Amino acid sequence: MSDEKRKSMRDKLPPEAVEHMKAAHQEMRKSMETILPPGFLEHRRAARKEMLLAFRSLIDAAIKKTEEKSA
Repeated sequence: MSDEKRKSMRDKLPPEAVEHMKAAHQEMRKSMETILPPGFLEHRRAARKEMLLAFRSLIDAAIKKTEEKSA
């Protein structure tokens, strides 16, 4: 969902509902942290970063190949 759609949905909701949704999100995150083993969130962040770096390298290689073809 795009930021614009989220923004327009938020504008239609009563402020109290938005606050409850934020609180629910925070509480859900806290509950997940108690269920997951220690270090899981750090490992997940590191894995996500590695995946993003992999995508970056694929994009860089595609750009390089495109530039070589047009030269």
